[in-house]
Amino acid sequence: MVCLRFSNSATEAEDILQDAFMRVFDHIKEFQSKGSLEGWVRKITVNTAIRHWQRNKNRNENLIEDWNLDIFDEPDVYAHLEEEDLLRLIAQLPEGYRLVFNMFAIEGYTHKEIADLLGIQESTSRSQLVKARKMLQFWLEGSKKIAI
Repeated sequence: MVCLRFSNSATEAEDILQDAFMRVFDHIKEFQSKGSLEGWVRKITVNTAIRHWQRNKNRNENLIEDWNLDIFDEPDVYAHLEEEDLLRLIAQLPEGYRLVFNMFAIEGYTHKEIADLLGIQESTSRSQLVKARKMLQFWLEGSKKIAI
């Protein structure tokens, strides 16, 4: 699931997963049992996904995509969603928004860590997160009107 959240397709996610497993097996002797194995593998997987994104950075120029946010209110519609629904919506975000949203909201990275890993400014990370949340809210509000 982690690889799918950070990729544009199932094929790309499979590539990330394969690279991550290779890194896990190459570095398994370094695991010191100070934390959970699952957490250690997850961190390797997320870092592998970020490296994959960096290698393909030329095609990922939409990180600083502008999106008109003036028409939206503060996010407040997340509570009624199932996990699968939210993950499906996150997957539809523009790549830059999705990357920052996943790193901050799901993986728990700080804006400073995101900025360092992606080679962007902290303010860009914060801006991308706000835009991602606003876009998700817009979609959720639209689906709520359809359901009513």
